[in-house]
Amino acid sequence: MTTLSESAVENLAIKLLEEQGYVRLSPERQETERSSTSEVVLRACLQSAIERLNPNVPDDAKEQALLEVLNLSSQSLIQNNETFQQMLTDGVGVEYQKKGNTVGDRVYLLDFENPQSNSLFVCNQFTVSENNVTKRPDVVLFVNGLPLVVIELKNPTDRKAMVSKAFTQLQNYKKAIPSLFHYNGVLVASDGLDAKVGSLTAGWTRFMHWKTVDGIKEDKRTIPQMETLIKGMLRPDVLLDLIKQFVVFEKTTKEDPQTRITSIETVKKIAAYHQYHAVNKAVVTTKKASAKDGDRKAGVVWHTQGSGKSLSMLFYAGKMVLELDNPTILIITDRNDLDNQLFDTFAKSKQLLRQEPVQAESSRHLKKLLKTAGGGVVFATIQKFYPEDNKENFELLSERKNIVVIADEAHRSHYGFGAK
Repeated sequence: MTTLSESAVENLAIKLLEEQGYVRLSPERQETERSSTSEVVLRACLQSAIERLNPNVPDDAKEQALLEVLNLSSQSLIQNNETFQQMLTDGVGVEYQKKGNTVGDRVYLLDFENPQSNSLFVCNQFTVSENNVTKRPDVVLFVNGLPLVVIELKNPTDRKAMVSKAFTQLQNYKKAIPSLFHYNGVLVASDGLDAKVGSLTAGWTRFMHWKTVDGIKEDKRTIPQMETLIKGMLRPDVLLDLIKQFVVFEKTTKEDPQTRITSIETVKKIAAYHQYHAVNKAVVTTKKASAKDGDRKAGVVWHTQGSGKSLSMLFYAGKMVLELDNPTILIITDRNDLDNQLFDTFAKSKQLLRQEPVQAESSRHLKKLLKTAGGGVVFATIQKFYPEDNKENFELLSERKNIVVIADEAHRSHYGFGAK
């Protein structure tokens, strides 16, 4: 009987990743890509990508951007990760002189439109030395020299080496070699059969399975979860889409009950598989519905309790802001507390929305917000659609085709004996 070792699990993961387009760098080749094991970014690879993706930016500005990426300045791991996330999705802000004037520009690190055109590397036993400590995460995925994914593997035949042990090891790495995780997009814990994915700040209960490859059906339980996760989530197009449009950093205020000192905690959240695929399908149907000959009906998304409805709406709104021409996103509920709750979720994630959401204070205010020629993210209760003068004078507010309405349980206000 053949025993499945941890190295065999590692080789299987690498094989599956190579099938997705990643090129393996052996431990020996890894050393040629950096000057020391204290470097966690493959500098030459990143520099080459910056050159390729930003042909119209002066060399000194590109060098400035490179140094900003390599020298994240905060003492906080999560703060550096959030700063890097913005650089990754929006580009690195730079300034340079052009014809005697100071010009502001952006230097981009990844090609999100053409995922396979990026440099894709898979490195096993990636040695990192920091503060006199050396660690070797099992597998690290690099995109344009940036370590976006860290995978920790355990032996499935060892009863003590469960997936939770791989999760614990990832937490240990975060403390021992934090610089590697400044650039992290997702974490993966696996034993070769089972596999779970989570964000940088996620606890064990927030590490989730990725259950589908195509987003149409869940894979059979006989298929190893690691295989489904690699083919379904770590495929370059899905991974880059996930990192660009399905990540939020939520900030909550906490007070120490003993010292009464207030602090702000940042929690990084990434979409689960059902949120990712539901939102992308909703985006497709919305673009079709808003087309010149569209039927204006984008569809319905059903959620069970606790499945992350608020975040799904946020991810959808964030994508629609980019997909349509300066749209207005209108979120309607039927209760003030739900309106406030959703608004709070969106307000904490304005980076993804690229704007500040607004709450309609009255029917008159709502009309004003919807009459604008530009876009916006607007919150209102269904009751604010009733005229303030109690007359049936529902005027036409806009003829724009890029106003997207998201109704969250607002249908409940229209049930009754005369409902049709």
